[in-house]
Amino acid sequence: MSRLDGKTALVTGSVQGIGLAIAKSLAEAGARIALHGLADAAQVAEATAVLEAAGAPEVKFFDADMADPAQIDAMMDAVADWGDADILVNNAGIQRTASLAEATPEIWNAILAVNLSGAFHTMRRAMPGMAERGYGRVVNIASVHGLVASANKAPYVASKFGLVGMSRVAALEYAQAGTREAGGVTVNCICPGWTETDILGPQIAERAAAHGGDRAAGIADLLAEKQPTRRLSDPSEIGALALWLCAPIAHNVTGTSIPVDGGWTTQ
Repeated sequence: MSRLDGKTALVTGSVQGIGLAIAKSLAEAGARIALHGLADAAQVAEATAVLEAAGAPEVKFFDADMADPAQIDAMMDAVADWGDADILVNNAGIQRTASLAEATPEIWNAILAVNLSGAFHTMRRAMPGMAERGYGRVVNIASVHGLVASANKAPYVASKFGLVGMSRVAALEYAQAGTREAGGVTVNCICPGWTETDILGPQIAERAAAHGGDRAAGIADLLAEKQPTRRLSDPSEIGALALWLCAPIAHNVTGTSIPVDGGWTTQ
């Protein structure tokens, strides 16, 4: 049901964290992986080894600054030469915390360029070919902040709300492409809440120290204001959901924004 043999998946921001977990899930299902990210040779080699061990028949690294449309175009050309992208996962993103008054034009432009415009440029290039082949999957990694707001995150929240909206438009435009048997072309967002990635390490350590070194108590304290379960998601859980969305059986799941947030957006 969820085998992806013969499919090529481009996962942006996939050398670590959620992106690597998604790429690994797709590799386990037999997909070729177009790896992408800001990484040195050692990081690329490590991520490639993880994906090959997971079962990817081929892995190739593509380097592009997601804030630069010309570099994105060059990357999409190179991916097409290697093997047309049947699956596109827009995971690359950046975040800066600042109040609306303190958010500079540079912060605004940088976040919108990567988080929203970057996805636009990959989608506009990849989706016509998906429609021609009758199968295609776009999975955009938004955030709970594509569904609800938090203070001091205006550029980030705007970018993620925009990503959700753009995904809905694309889902409508490509809704009739393909068939149930072929899998059709779908566009969906996954909206993670607090997820266990390296970037949270310092915050968790600080909260744990306040609880006598109890890491679980520190995590619960960190999540208390937002995530009712008070449990972090593991990146592999996001990967498993992305894989299911890529299965042909999910041909009628399109235009959705699925939160993985421990009840955050239920409140």
